[in-house]
Amino acid sequence: MSTDPKTDRRNRRLVLTFFGTAIAVGGCLFIFKLVAFLSTVQRDEMAGFAFNPILIYGFVAAGFLLLLAWAFMTGQFHDIEGIKYEWMERYYEQERLEKEGKQQ
Repeated sequence: MSTDPKTDRRNRRLVLTFFGTAIAVGGCLFIFKLVAFLSTVQRDEMAGFAFNPILIYGFVAAGFLLLLAWAFMTGQFHDIEGIKYEWMERYYEQERLEKEGKQQ
């Protein structure tokens, strides 16, 4: 791990650029496939055989997105690292109490 801030900044920029590009390309391809599907449904080529399942999946995905937004807005992700430290403190406290109980 480098300690040079310039190298760290360059690496961070490179990673963000790579993942940003991957997400943008993936999003464009998804939109392309969605438009192709909707044009198939509108032309009545396959009579919309998959329209209902995809509509249901869309509602489920929207529900999960709303749950994620709710969790973010109510601070559920505020201190996600603190829980593991709290658990470890409780574990060590329990171990200490068990050792004291065995010694008595």
